[in-house]
Amino acid sequence: MSDSLSGLPIGRSITYLIIAGVAWGTAGAAASLIFRASDLGPLALSFWRCAGGLVLLAGALALRPVRRVPAPAESRRRRLLRILGTGIGLTLFQSAYFAAVDVTGLAVGTVVTLGAGPVLIAVGARLTMGERLGRGGLVAVAGALTGLVVLVLGGERAEVKPLGVALALLSASGYAAITLLTRRLGRAGRGGDALATSAWAFGIGAVGLLPMALAEGLVPHTADTAQVVWLLVYVAAVPTALAYALYFAGAAAVRSATVSVIMLLEPVSAAVIAVTVLREQLTAATVLGTLLLLVAVAGLAASEARGAALARRAAVPV
Repeated sequence: MSDSLSGLPIGRSITYLIIAGVAWGTAGAAASLIFRASDLGPLALSFWRCAGGLVLLAGALALRPVRRVPAPAESRRRRLLRILGTGIGLTLFQSAYFAAVDVTGLAVGTVVTLGAGPVLIAVGARLTMGERLGRGGLVAVAGALTGLVVLVLGGERAEVKPLGVALALLSASGYAAITLLTRRLGRAGRGGDALATSAWAFGIGAVGLLPMALAEGLVPHTADTAQVVWLLVYVAAVPTALAYALYFAGAAAVRSATVSVIMLLEPVSAAVIAVTVLREQLTAATVLGTLLLLVAVAGLAASEARGAALARRAAVPV
């Protein structure tokens, strides 16, 4: 039985979001390897990420079985809002984030973008949909933000530049807009097909990023073509096509603030990969920040599941 208006059970939605967050965390390591092996820039990489994700999802849409149960009716205006909103938000999120990292560095760019995201989402969800976190939810969000700060800034000397912070906040606004739009449409039962939504978003993102990617250099120059191509395919397939399809499906069924905190698993998985694959040093800040984030995610996920179970029992006639 479904626990949400979107038709997807809450437990499965949370699982989708966890997989998406972990997958997103692998994109940074893959990008780091691409930058080491070639002269490809961040905007060009973002373009290939969107273009590759579009191709893969278009293939998945063409090969999947035809639905026997008709999808809920969706007006042309709502469909246009969903497609353009997610596409523009995705483009803004990715391009502004890369620009922030370029201006003020990885540490500050990441902590401002991912740290501001849950705050903007929580405020937006309260103002636009009346969603309440509750005392436990507020504690979990505070713990998650604390863990993120410890994880990203612990042991590093960061240089804060106002322009970089502004770009990071712009990126966080794009991410918040995607999450809030997906949740709002999901509550109305018209969140749209997750695969189709992702494909349209990547198409709009690829078109928007193409001019900047051309200016930066679209084709990488490298002495290890096979490695770079393999990594580009991985970035397009796992942290893009798979992760975003799961994200849009899960975010339609789960509270917006919970989504934003679960997505903080991205820096956790990135930290684990940095230690195990890239052989970076394991620090106390990495361990503490990871534990704080995991506890916050587990707490919010359990709270979401309990709330859905209570709502389901209350809806059963006595």
